[in-house]
Amino acid sequence: MPKTKENHNTKCGFIAIVGAPNVGKSTLLNRLVGVKVSIVSQKVQTTRTRILGICVRGKAQLVFIDTPGIFQPRQRLERAMVAAAWMGARDADHIALMVDATLGLDSNTNSILERFKKEGIHADLILNKVDLVEKLKLLKLAARLNDWDVFDKTFMISAKKGDGINDLMLHFTEKLPSGPWMFPKDQVSNLTDRLIAAEITREKIFQQLYKELPYSTTVETEKWKILKDTSIRIDQVIYIQRDSQKAIILGKKGNQIKSIGVKARAELERIFDCHVQLFLFVKVRENWRDDPERYREWGLDFNA
Repeated sequence: MPKTKENHNTKCGFIAIVGAPNVGKSTLLNRLVGVKVSIVSQKVQTTRTRILGICVRGKAQLVFIDTPGIFQPRQRLERAMVAAAWMGARDADHIALMVDATLGLDSNTNSILERFKKEGIHADLILNKVDLVEKLKLLKLAARLNDWDVFDKTFMISAKKGDGINDLMLHFTEKLPSGPWMFPKDQVSNLTDRLIAAEITREKIFQQLYKELPYSTTVETEKWKILKDTSIRIDQVIYIQRDSQKAIILGKKGNQIKSIGVKARAELERIFDCHVQLFLFVKVRENWRDDPERYREWGLDFNA
């Protein structure tokens, strides 16, 4: 990774945010960084790869690693996602385990804690969605989790509302090791613009079709052209696994894909601060889940 020129008394470090699927890791990452760098969905397993969210606080550069949710994988893509999550934890200077306070200590979180205990991993505990849980129940959950004796400190937050974020950020900043910054001051993510654009469109598919076929789709940005008027033309392909799924993506008279495109384009214009022309195409790629090239693009280990 590129290093910037070292300033006096600078700090920089990697902080991995791990946890079971759908506990709010991506929402927290976006909140900490201050801009959207990771897509958010009510559907579990939305994040497929390790995403870096980078922010600067004074002379400290914090590099947050948003990891895929950790669960019991069954398929190749799931195994690769879980392997990426654990790799993110191993590579980090500091680890934070996020738990959805409304769900408590579920089987996935229990498995993570067992591995922490077995490997001697210490972390901070982040209880999310605390605004939705009665106080006494919340305190009992925190005590139960701390009985594992793997946590250094406990934070109670609402990633969605922003409650408790300032204290969490201050703590992370204090934990950073001294050293030069790893990224330019204005960089907020490791994702390329083309990949960010594909992820935004995939998010809109998740949000609109979460009951039908989100895990059967992937999105690729095929063309990216800056036009004379400084607007951007983006051509993307939505890949599906079966021809019968085309009707779901397209919708009646093309209304579904039109709605996806409108919402994706609006968000892309906010992100890139310019007019965006977005063209979506649907193609069948039956075995995209078993294509090594897709895994390389996401930074996943095909053989995990």
